[in-house]
This record gives sequence, C-alpha cells and structure tokens, in this order.
Amino acid sequence: MYVIDSHIHCGIQNVDQPFSDIRPLLNRARISGACLFAPVEDIYDRYRPGFDDNEFWKATRKRAHDYLLQIACQNRSIYPYYFVWNDFLIEDLDRGFAGIKWHHHSGEPPYHYENPRCGAMIDAICERGLPVVLEETFDRTIWFIQQAAGRTPVIIPHLGLLNGGFTRLLKSGVWENETVYADTALAGSAEIQTFLDQYGAERLLFGSDYPFGYPDNQLQNLLHMGILQEDLKKICAENILRLVGKNAHDAD
Repeated sequence: MYVIDSHIHCGIQNVDQPFSDIRPLLNRARISGACLFAPVEDIYDRYRPGFDDNEFWKATRKRAHDYLLQIACQNRSIYPYYFVWNDFLIEDLDRGFAGIKWHHHSGEPPYHYENPRCGAMIDAICERGLPVVLEETFDRTIWFIQQAAGRTPVIIPHLGLLNGGFTRLLKSGVWENETVYADTALAGSAEIQTFLDQYGAERLLFGSDYPFGYPDNQLQNLLHMGILQEDLKKICAENILRLVGKNAHDAD
C-alpha cells in the first residue's frame, strides 16, 4: 500500500533532525514519502513568550525553509511546508511549498493577528489553495477556521489534541466543516474511530509527528485498528496527495 507520512519535523540548526536520519525510518516502515515541516526551534524562540523577531531569526527561518526545498528537489515524494511567522512573507509562498504550517501553543510567542499583513497572508494562502496544518489554541483555531476554511483546506493535527481537544472541537462543530481535515499523529484509536464513524475516511490523514512519534509505530497502530482497506488507502496517501495536488503516480 502506498503511504505518505503527512506530519514530520525536519531541521538541522537548533535541533538534530536531518533528512538523512528520517529517510531510513520511512524506508523501514515502507512509507514512500512525507510532508516535512521545519521544527519550531528553527522558526522562533518558543521559550521566550515576549519574543518578537530579529534579523538572526529571519535568517534562521530562511535556512530552515531552504533545507526543506533542497530535500524536495532531490525526492519527488517529499512535500515541503512553509512555516508562517510574524513577518508574513507572502512572496515566500511561491517558492515551491506544498502546504503551510501555522503553529502556536499557549505560553509561546503569539502570532500578530492584529497586523494587516496577517490577514493578507491568510488571503494569499487561500488564493493559492495551500493546505494549512493549524496547531493553535482553541479560540484561535475557531477564529482561523472562520477566516480560511471553505477557501482552503485546514488540517488539525493530532485530531485536535493540542487545539483544545478532540471532544471540545467535536462539540463546537469544527469537524462538520467539509474543508477541515485531521491527522492521526499521536491520536488515540478511540478518537480516530469516532472521527471515521461520524465523518468517514475522506478527511483523515496519516501522520507520525516525528520525532515525537515514529513512522513505523504510528502506522502499525493505524493498521491494527481493523479499518477497511479502501479507507486505509485514503487515510495513508490519497487524501494528502489530493490536498497537495498530486497522485500516487506523480509521486513515484
């Protein structure tokens, strides 16, 4: 079965997560490709809540994104994502990225949503149809979906574990939106099964969240759930390839 891991962190500056370590893990799990995100540590100083930005971090972000683009140039089944930060560089969206990473936890430096460039960035992402992996606080998750979902796909990682929780999102009606997707990274089998029972397999994506989860273990957890083969094909590759504008034949 063709498999794409839709959630892997890869970087070589402030963390040691080179693609040379990731490729063997994918091969061992018989996973053909992956969506790669720069680690948070290469995007902003997540341990300093008052951090804004400076030239050092701008250069660090550029190197982080250049690294992912270089990997993608050498591997047809690798899909690099652009990690947005408060400089909101719209021009970077056209450098060959397959999707967007938008990430903030409580206690970390926040996005400047009040900046007009933020709204312009969201509009530009939507105009390009780039899928957004959104990991935010619950209130900001709801706000972002109101702004973007319906105009571009929004992917909630971990089935909402770090966006306020699966059940809270379920009660809010977030999963009812047909342009809101979820990935399985580190999610429990009960949450995965509930999502499948209520919404089907068309909006669920396999992901490992490496290095926090490992591709082989996360994939085996999914395969052992007894999910129908036709649904597994959607979850493991077809859905994410559709979102990044590819198919399995293109990715080979």
